[in-house]
Order: sequence, then structure tokens, then C-alpha cells
Amino acid sequence: MTSSSASSALAPYGWDDAWADQFAPHDAEGLIAGRVVRVDRGQCDVVTATGVLRADTAFVTPHDPMRVVCTGDWVAVEPGGNPRYVRTYLPRRTAFVRSTSSQRSEGQILAANVDHAVVAVSLAVELDLGRIERFLALAWESGAQPVVVLTKADLVPDPVTLAHLVQDVETTAPGVPVLAVSARLDEGLDTLTAIVGGGTSVLLGQSGAGKSTLANALLGADVMDVQDTRDADGKGRHTTTTRNLLALPGGGVLIDTPGLRGVGLWDAEAGVGQVFAEIEELAGRCRFHDCAHESEPGCAVLGAIDSGELPERRLESYRKLMRENQRIVAKTDARLRAEIRRDWKRKGAEGRAAGEAKRNGWR
Repeated sequence: MTSSSASSALAPYGWDDAWADQFAPHDAEGLIAGRVVRVDRGQCDVVTATGVLRADTAFVTPHDPMRVVCTGDWVAVEPGGNPRYVRTYLPRRTAFVRSTSSQRSEGQILAANVDHAVVAVSLAVELDLGRIERFLALAWESGAQPVVVLTKADLVPDPVTLAHLVQDVETTAPGVPVLAVSARLDEGLDTLTAIVGGGTSVLLGQSGAGKSTLANALLGADVMDVQDTRDADGKGRHTTTTRNLLALPGGGVLIDTPGLRGVGLWDAEAGVGQVFAEIEELAGRCRFHDCAHESEPGCAVLGAIDSGELPERRLESYRKLMRENQRIVAKTDARLRAEIRRDWKRKGAEGRAAGEAKRNGWR
């Protein structure tokens, strides 16, 4: 297959001239270009110009959660072999990362090369604005453009109430489109379809947020399994168990993800600042450049709270996320310093052992 025909075959999955230029050295080695559509148990499915291949990821650093192959990566795959191996992945344009639940303060990459992060929030339960802010911080930090989709809008029949809910989220998500949709009734999907039709989108949210139903509506077919949510709390089971990349019929690709119970920040200071842009702007007007917005005189942030311009909940959420992010960065720095010290000790021991061996050889 010629390079141009291969590019044409991969175009529906986001392949472009820039990716082709980056892949050129691997093409010269006879490797195959493809995009990872699914990863599980150290192997992945890769869509290529000639079809989907199954490949092993062992050659790509397996012990660093930030450097493992993930859904959305563009990779170079061996043309044959049993097993067939992924040799490397191309530098990522964007990456959606959260902190792991381990004690090692590591980041976990959830999806790569994403243009839009679609945060699904169910209207079947009370809105958790703090959780929305958390998702948005990670989305902004990834480099993707976030979109908040309020699912199951048919459960809020009163248009005035629905408008108030949308407004509450818009206040929480400055600069972010907020869409109320009902995938079940096929209502409100036109704008979302247009957004995800350009590039790669990742679908995020808790279990029960209606992600699989929304994915099926965008795909125009029942591709993803759907399960009922519990009536008691509106939560659902993990219908989606892996991250899957799927081509949309109207253009663009969608990465569906399992429901996320924990959404820990990972070095997301810029993302937090983007979510709370109004607080960052107010902070620039404070009398002191290092104002903590606690009780300092001339604090523009506290002044905005006193005047009603800024809801106190927003400031508390901002403080919480900034503190959490500072903790994870400090823990990560400490871990890296410890690893460097261990590496120095190892190399020192190796040097001493080599010197001792030479001295013994001279005797």
C-alpha cells in the first residue's frame, strides 16, 4: 500500500500530514502506522490502513504509568511476528492524566491526542458542582477543549428548572459550552454532534452519567452496552470496562471511558486556574501579590465575595483543588528526589565494586 493510500485510510481516525511527517523515520524502517483503539492486559488493538492488528506493548516502558501505550496513541507496529510488538508511540499532542490511587504519587494517562473532553453529568441526581470543576481542571490541563453535557434532560421536564441548572453549571464552567441533552429522546444532540465531528473526543464522567447511552446516540448504533442506574442514588455499574476509540459516522472519533470513581489532580495548576479564571483575574487586583485571600487588607477576591460578585463556594473549591494539587506536586518531587538518590547510591556502589575489582586484579 502506498503512503498516500495509507494516509487516506487512516484519515477517519485523525491521521494528518503532521502525523505522517513524524512517522516518516519509522516508515523508512518498514514499521506500520496505526492508532490504538483499545488496551488491555499488556496488549492493544491498533487500527491500521489494512485493518485492526493485535500487538504487544512490552517494548514501550511498562513500569511508568505515564509512558505506557494508551488509547488514542499513534504507534509504530512491527509488520509481522508472533507476537507482534508496538515499537514506539509518536509524541502526544495532548494527554488526559489523573493521579493514581497508589501511594507512589504517580500519574495515570487515560487518553492521548484528544481535542475535546466531553464531561457527562447526569441530571438524574443533584448536581455536584465541585466534581464538575475537578473534571474541568484535568480537561483544561490536558490541552483539550472541555464540553459539559448534562445528560438525561428528559428527567427535568420543567424548562425553567432546566435553564437554572444549565446556568449553575455555566457559572461553574466559564468559557465552556454547557449542553442539556436527552440521548433517549434524541434531543439536544445537534450541537454536540457538530463539536465531536471535528477531531478526537474523550467521554468522561461517573458511572451512571449516561456515557454509554450518549456514545450510542453519537454513533447511531447500539455499540456500547447500557445498564440501568440504581434508583436510590442514580449511580450505575461500570458498563464500559476499557477505553475504546470509535470512528463516528459524521466524522471525528470518540474515546469512551469507564466511569471514574476517583478524579485526582495531577500537576494541574494551570487547569485549576483556567476553571477559576474569575478568581485568578480578581487576584491580580489584590493589594499584595502574595495575597492568600484569607483576611489580608485590599483583597479583591474577598471584596468580590462581600459584594456578592463571587460565590463563597467557588473560592472554597478553588482553595481545595489548589491545596490538593500542591500536595501531589510536592509528593511527586519528593519521590523523584528519592529515586535520584537511589540511582546515585547504586552507581556509587557499582563504581566502588569496579574499583575494588581493579585493585584485586593488580595484586
